[in-house]
Amino acid sequence: MNEPGFTLGVEEEYLLVDPKTRDLAIDPPEDILIECQQLLPDHQVTPEFLRSQIEIGTKVCSNITEVRESLIELRSTVSTVANNHGLALMAASTHPFADWHLLKHTAKERYDVIAQDLQAVVRRLMICGMHVHCGIEDPEVRIDLMNQVSYFLPHLLALSTSSPFWRGEVSGLKSYRLSVFDSLPRTGIPDRFESYSEYERLVKVMVDAGTIEDSSKIWWDLRPSSKFPTLEMRMTDVCSLMEDTLCIAAIYSSLLRMLYRLRRKNQRWRIYPRTLVAENRWMAQRFGVEGKLIDLGILGQVPTSELIEEIIGLVEEDADALGCLDEVYHARKIIERGTSADRQIAVYEDAKKQGADNKDALCQVVDNVLKETIEGLN
Repeated sequence: MNEPGFTLGVEEEYLLVDPKTRDLAIDPPEDILIECQQLLPDHQVTPEFLRSQIEIGTKVCSNITEVRESLIELRSTVSTVANNHGLALMAASTHPFADWHLLKHTAKERYDVIAQDLQAVVRRLMICGMHVHCGIEDPEVRIDLMNQVSYFLPHLLALSTSSPFWRGEVSGLKSYRLSVFDSLPRTGIPDRFESYSEYERLVKVMVDAGTIEDSSKIWWDLRPSSKFPTLEMRMTDVCSLMEDTLCIAAIYSSLLRMLYRLRRKNQRWRIYPRTLVAENRWMAQRFGVEGKLIDLGILGQVPTSELIEEIIGLVEEDADALGCLDEVYHARKIIERGTSADRQIAVYEDAKKQGADNKDALCQVVDNVLKETIEGLN
């Protein structure tokens, strides 16, 4: 058996913000995208569904060090170009108070079709995510590892949460983004497949029935990429701090290597019912790292922090082999200081205690996220 390459690629979606009003830029200059593409020819910089968003993608990276270098270049360059046009870059999965009714979608055929097909459901898609691609060349191995690694997706979500606000209100969830995204069809935990050909048959049925054009319209939390020989993890919020992004990418790739190592020994992670994994998904969405998840091995709730520590122990050998042990250990720092969602709530509550009204408190949240977005880039 040829071991997968476990190459890495990271995609992040950002919001473009007016630093004076702290609101989203409804109609940002098209030159921002053009200039970024010219300055970053080896990377991906593309529009997203809403004009107030911009998406970046790293080059194919052989290790986490290359991912770091690529993300530093991307965040730095896009932030600088945005600043030159009077805007700021914000890495969070929702904006604290923006109103989706006022936003415009990007004039592009793909997005025009999506807007026509999905109507109000997609017009409210004022959310950003972070996707991690891991190179697994053999499609049968890819689908087998997809079945197994789905168990760990809620744990990764808990580490990434950055969307506690929605349209000026405290949502009560650490990842409100998923509540919005789940209103789209073909989302959530993926089905289980016995083989890659079974997955291909599912896609073919939907294409032949005319409901989708290709597999890129399947928006599960985890899917075989429609473009690359990778397994694409899509569940997580975008992290305000780049170090948190690197941590999640490192844990994800290490989990896949651990599962592949088991496979070579004719062992495997137990496949649990999709409903139980979805329950953990909800608990991570609701409480983040401060809550609990169901340990499906003992059938009881366990603090998420303890389960993350167990994952670190599970993948230490693999993280060491992939050269990302420090990035995996960073999960302990996320647990200690909280995620972006935890810090956003803390800033908001502190501002309110100091006498700020709701709008001013939310503006202070925006300011803090803007600061974190470019932290550690120099």
